[in-house]
Amino acid sequence: MPMINPPHPGEVLVELYLEPRDMSAIALAKRMNMPRTRIERPVRGETSLTVDTAMRLAKFFGDTAEFWMNLQRAHDLALARKNVDLSDITPLEAA
Repeated sequence: MPMINPPHPGEVLVELYLEPRDMSAIALAKRMNMPRTRIERPVRGETSLTVDTAMRLAKFFGDTAEFWMNLQRAHDLALARKNVDLSDITPLEAA
């Protein structure tokens, strides 16, 4: 069953990783040797996580890129389910 309102990966990053460590997005970007916007924009929900950023977060925090990409995938699918009109498509079995 699909998640109805999964959080943006940036929200997860802030709530579960940055806030408990009293770390800012800018500080994280510096520690990972990447432009601050690559962390700031997802944290604000303005952009999606890229595979490259997911891999870097996984390396830094000791988890997996799949974890981060699955968060992004769930968020993207939930948005698409709300916004994409599929009413003009007839399923193959019903044709």
